[in-house]
Amino acid sequence: MSYDLGKAVGFKFKDIPVSWTRKDIITYALGVGAKKDDLSLVYELDKSWGPLPTYPVVLGLKGDDQDVSLFADKKAADPLPGLPKLRSDKLVHATQSIEILKDFPVVSGPGWKLSRRVVGIHENKSGIIIDSEAILLDPHGVLYAKLYSSAFYLGSKVNGDKFSKAIAGPPQAKPIPKDRKPDWVVRDKTTPEQALIYRLSGDYNPLHIDPELGKAMGFGGVILHGLSSYGFAARGLIQAIANGNTRALTVFGARFTSPVKPGDELETSAWEVGSGPNGTSEIAFITKNLTSGKVALGNGVAFIKKAEKSKL
Repeated sequence: MSYDLGKAVGFKFKDIPVSWTRKDIITYALGVGAKKDDLSLVYELDKSWGPLPTYPVVLGLKGDDQDVSLFADKKAADPLPGLPKLRSDKLVHATQSIEILKDFPVVSGPGWKLSRRVVGIHENKSGIIIDSEAILLDPHGVLYAKLYSSAFYLGSKVNGDKFSKAIAGPPQAKPIPKDRKPDWVVRDKTTPEQALIYRLSGDYNPLHIDPELGKAMGFGGVILHGLSSYGFAARGLIQAIANGNTRALTVFGARFTSPVKPGDELETSAWEVGSGPNGTSEIAFITKNLTSGKVALGNGVAFIKKAEKSKL
């Protein structure tokens, strides 16, 4: 049977109601490695306190829940036109990006939602990739952020022919310069409890807490959420490039290339590769797992407004 994969492109999912509190903002910061001295991220009375701009990436799984939820219920997906049912046990989160269009509040209140659609379908010899767009809207329909993610169904085949169709997507990363050293290097170490903290932001996948499940899936034990490593990199670059100004980052994206285990040490290397919109600099980056020796985040792209140098 032949499938018309292009039918799925443009398909709109059901909207997801979302909400968050000050506690959620602080919990997320801790989940991506905020330290005791990062008062602008973890202390609500600090004069500079505010959310990390990558916070909305958790909302697709968190929704408007204020309690622990079952991951199995969350990963159930709407059937897509033009595709057969794909095996969720073969699903890998391949890429994630966010574009912040407007500063979001530290407390949402009711009425916020993620409006989602399929913006790309690709079939190759390795499997099926589904690209999705989610836009964060307030109760009045004002757009605050655009999020793009790719779901990779490893080994899945539909027609067996190479196919690709996309109607939207995030900014793409420029190549890492080979002729010069990085402009910024940020090292940080995750803790053995890192996944226990990050899961409180809404991703309760047992893979990130149950060692036996991690072994059964071939990881040798628990692995850290990819979006925690993603947040580590974003937080580190905001500190290094923008002197901790969370409003300075407007775009952040990366590909997840290898797993990180809680306790591993990460190193993010970043290069300025051009000018971005509204006074930002375009950044290309990679994040290496120094413990395993592998790249954890590749194809990194960020638009960040650099901190002004002090005049003597």
